[in-house]
Amino acid sequence: MSSRTLILVATLGSVALLGGAFAFQYVGGLAPCQLCLWQRWPHAAAIGIGALALLTGWRGLAWAGALAALATAGIGIFHVGVEQLWWEGLASCTAGSIAGISTADLLDPSKDVAAVVRCDEIAWQMLGISMAGWNAILSVIFAGLWVKAARAA
Repeated sequence: MSSRTLILVATLGSVALLGGAFAFQYVGGLAPCQLCLWQRWPHAAAIGIGALALLTGWRGLAWAGALAALATAGIGIFHVGVEQLWWEGLASCTAGSIAGISTADLLDPSKDVAAVVRCDEIAWQMLGISMAGWNAILSVIFAGLWVKAARAA
């Protein structure tokens, strides 16, 4: 495959994963946790990098695309570890106690006391692999495509 084709495939892969994440959220009703949200940003960066590389023809941008793909893969691997209880997650990903919140605040619709979406609970999985796991696997593959495109430049 040509460098341009590799960049296009890697970019479309990030489009697909990011689109899938939004579909799970807005169509499937699965609210993302903090780590899920963090995994989205490098995909957005990879899409921008890919678009810029395709528009300008500058294949050196493929190294930046590879870094973006590896960043989301790294966050995904960390997230899998949290889901599998191999290590602790972030404080922003754990459900805290409602102690100290008054009954009036709990019943007041103008107060935001919604439950935290936990990073250590798997909301969806396929073939025993969570969304974070699939993101990590596919992002490593996309990183490989970006590297191959950069080396072909």
